[in-house]
Amino acid sequence: MLRPLIGPPRLRPGDTVAVVAPSGPVPAERLDAGVRRLRDWDLEVQVMPHVRDTHPVHSYLAGSDAARAADFQEAWLDPDVRAVFVARGGYGASRMIDLTDWDALAATDPKVLVGYSDCTVLHQAVAQHLGVVSLHGPMPGTTSFLDSLVAREHLRRTLFEPEVTQAITGPGAHTLVGGTARGVTTGGCVSLLATSVGVGSPAPSAAGGIVLLEDVDEQAYRIDSFLTHLLRTGWFDGAVGVVLGSWQDCGAVEPVVLDLLGPLGIPVLGELGFGHGPDPLTVPLGVEARLDADAGTLTLGEPALGLR
Repeated sequence: MLRPLIGPPRLRPGDTVAVVAPSGPVPAERLDAGVRRLRDWDLEVQVMPHVRDTHPVHSYLAGSDAARAADFQEAWLDPDVRAVFVARGGYGASRMIDLTDWDALAATDPKVLVGYSDCTVLHQAVAQHLGVVSLHGPMPGTTSFLDSLVAREHLRRTLFEPEVTQAITGPGAHTLVGGTARGVTTGGCVSLLATSVGVGSPAPSAAGGIVLLEDVDEQAYRIDSFLTHLLRTGWFDGAVGVVLGSWQDCGAVEPVVLDLLGPLGIPVLGELGFGHGPDPLTVPLGVEARLDADAGTLTLGEPALGLR
């Protein structure tokens, strides 16, 4: 049964944050622009040594597995770093996750992890190994972070003044299965959740959880296969609600969700507005929340990030 996790301290002006690239390579111009945006928030930004690398053989990876893991670990262990931002998604976090010394990370003070897409692997590992709330939110090396004031401002407010972002809704939010539920937020990119089952993360099931689901560039039959796999493994057993984010460049997802998850008899909310869409909202993972699928809202029981 999922339980609420520890909320790391919120950010303050002047804090140091780190940017890592655990997945795909980051276009230099986007990285530089994203770092400038973070500095506009009066943050000191530390770009880790291998963020600008590209793997010598596999061009879809930002440097070697060992280098990507080392950057993430060093950033988390640095006592001056208050938050770790994943630069972009893509693929590769699952290749470096087991190269990370999670016992060492657990011995340090909690800090904020920000990212989505392939970062789902890190979100689940941080929850499982460190017991810390993380933020499913826009990443500084992506066009949605650079181009969307809505996305940047919602993330900034969640980081610096999380009391004002406890009630989350979006213009496209709509009811798929009505009802209300209370549980702990979990989930992320559905393809990453499906491929992580059975290898240590995510948690054995989403029991007690409000499951957040989104993805990008997947056909309906692929979403069907991911959800069917998660159902067959028992991952959805005991889940209390489902919240869908964006499905950028995907097929007709909602009929698949209703067909497969509707029989669970739990509330399902469509298009809350997090994930790969043009204006992604920030949704904390590991926080107790109330889902009202009829009203189109997800309301956190307390601020995602604590005081310090």
